Amino acid sequence: MKNIFVSNLSFRINDEDLKQAFADYGAVTSAKVIKDNFSGRSRGFGFVEMTNDEEAAKAIEELNNAEFDGKVMTVSEARPKTDRKPGGFGDSRGGGGRSDSRGGGGYGDKSREGFKKRY
Repeated sequence: MKNIFVSNLSFRINDEDLKQAFADYGAVTSAKVIKDNFSGRSRGFGFVEMTNDEEAAKAIEELNNAEFDGKVMTVSEARPKTDRKPGGFGDSRGGGGRSDSRGGGGYGDKSREGFKKRY
């Protein structure tokens, strides 16, 4: 089984359209257009799984740089998902925040005269 990455898709393309484009080349196990989590709108790329490696290779070769619904799509073999470090910047602290530990600020300098503690 071969997983295929398809990018530069028209925002009008849905899962079934994508499946039909690849079905001309062989058996398609699945076709999925990736959508934005918030808007539900296509993100312009998707994945296709084909059962036969030779048919998938032919589909990649012939559909790469082909026009589909008015856009020239890019088709390639999908690469495995890599493990990402937390924070997104190669940072193992879990966030993209500051590296010092000074903490956050309050509403002014608490050492000033006139500051009253409340108990």
